[in-house]
Amino acid sequence: MRQAKKHLPVRRKLRRNATLPERLLWSQLRNKHLGFKFRRQQSIGPYIVDFYCSQVRLVVEVDGDCHSAKEAEKRDRERDEYLWDTGFEVVRFSAQEVCEALEGVCL
Repeated sequence: MRQAKKHLPVRRKLRRNATLPERLLWSQLRNKHLGFKFRRQQSIGPYIVDFYCSQVRLVVEVDGDCHSAKEAEKRDRERDEYLWDTGFEVVRFSAQEVCEALEGVCL
């Protein structure tokens, strides 16, 4: 089974239960507000990324508090390496950055 199909129920749940920082950032990324088309909760290989722009192969991740745990940092590093190795650029913002400086995050 393709990863995207396998991930579909999880992706739908993630979209329905988006965090406040994810909703704020999505409000700026959707409908080409920044000049590029983004998708949210997109499957790439074995992973689901928060936001993805295929035109420039850009992945944008919003990291909440749970990403600061050692185990989560290791998983994030492995995930980023996989994405970089397959030709994607990965940009990470903390949830706090998105909430407090959304305009700066979108520049």
